[in-house]
Amino acid sequence: MNKPPRKRNKVTSASSSDDTPADNQDLEENPATATITVSAVEVTELTQEEQSDRLHLERKVERAFFEAGKALTELRDRRLYRSTHKTFEEYCRDRFGHSRRQSYLLMDAAVVFDNLMEKCDPLDHILPTNERQVRPMTKLEPHQQQEVWVKAVEQSGGKVPPARIVKDVVQRIIERTQVPNTYQLGEVCQILAKDNPELRGEGGCWGIVNHVGEFSCTIKTWDGEYTVGLQYLKPYNYLPAECEQMQSLSDRIKKVYSTSFSEPIQKFLESLGKLNRPYLNVLEEKVLSVLESETPRSK
Repeated sequence: MNKPPRKRNKVTSASSSDDTPADNQDLEENPATATITVSAVEVTELTQEEQSDRLHLERKVERAFFEAGKALTELRDRRLYRSTHKTFEEYCRDRFGHSRRQSYLLMDAAVVFDNLMEKCDPLDHILPTNERQVRPMTKLEPHQQQEVWVKAVEQSGGKVPPARIVKDVVQRIIERTQVPNTYQLGEVCQILAKDNPELRGEGGCWGIVNHVGEFSCTIKTWDGEYTVGLQYLKPYNYLPAECEQMQSLSDRIKKVYSTSFSEPIQKFLESLGKLNRPYLNVLEEKVLSVLESETPRSK
């Protein structure tokens, strides 16, 4: 005859024994009213010297973008890259992994930061801590940059404002200062790069208006087209016949520049793209005519 199965004894852990502490029993009965004991950790206060060192180092971290922009500007202006690279852009890409845009954003931010330091109380330390906070202000005049920063700090409760607030303040100032667009098609004007990184290298160049927008114009120069805000344009007020002469000159420069002449000749042609008069002098006309005569004609 088969024997009935034996009952197994229930395994009881040490924590479930009769000597379970009262606190654990209370926790099992009502977790919501449990009391948790936390050991206190002693916090060591900083000495006055350590506190000063901490603030100094924090300022260096916050202003790292400013120091980087200043250093890049000096490297470019003194051409300290020339022993290893032909252009500043190639040097930044190989040495720092920067795109052209990234390097110039840092340099432009350093200019704005310097301007803000003149306005802000250095004891308050309410200055930008990264390049993105400064970027919206690079297209404004120095006094407008200072106005934007003061208002952005006020809106942030006296703290360093995020880039979003800075951008909103900048937009309101731009809308407030907009003027009617009076430029006409075919008019010759000069590009004023100022602190606009998108117009880097085009400052002083003349161009011809081929599209008129509400607050900008599309300008055709000998080396391309640019959509430019009205604050970055200066009219030359040339006569219609003079505007036609400049259009012809633009086409001549573009045609010759597209060939592989030596660097001195290229510099000469670039200088023609920055003329502040509606005609060539005798020497300029002679040199340009010689270059045109040596330019292969398309069949």
